[in-house]
Amino acid sequence: MSDESTIQGHSETQAAVHASGAGVETATFGAGCFWGVEAAFRQVQGVRTSAVGFMGGSLDHPTYEDVCYRDTGHAEVVEVTFDPDVVSYEQLLEVFWANHDPTTLNRQGPDIGEQYRSAIFVRGAGQAAAAASSKAALERSGRFRRPIVTEIVPAGPFYRAEEYHQQYLEKRGLSTCHI
Repeated sequence: MSDESTIQGHSETQAAVHASGAGVETATFGAGCFWGVEAAFRQVQGVRTSAVGFMGGSLDHPTYEDVCYRDTGHAEVVEVTFDPDVVSYEQLLEVFWANHDPTTLNRQGPDIGEQYRSAIFVRGAGQAAAAASSKAALERSGRFRRPIVTEIVPAGPFYRAEEYHQQYLEKRGLSTCHI
């Protein structure tokens, strides 16, 4: 987890946490607009850090404007570092599923575009298996009438969004961004 691509775009403090491997793991989720999703993950005990940014596209170091107005292929994502002794990856998957509609392709509420796609960016076989199992269980549950379109793909470089996007709702005294 300490390779350059995993920590690209993080602050020095976050990079040090990754590099030290101090009992933390990293998870990255795309669930539409990243502001509300980040706020939800920040409430989870065991989540040490969160950052919003971009992943899954072809443009290195994209800006928010690039992702919104150019064909970059990136999704808006939330990357969290978490203590697996306190919260499991499977529990984070539950938070992910509960905070967006995984049945809408490239859309969440009024936000339309591939940057708003539902995606789980996995690191290693363990996360991939857990994500696939969680998705299959949700499909079998009948909770959604439409098929789940969430993609499960290997994590690539994480590009941290501009600072004004970080903890966006918190900075404005808001706790949720439900549409």
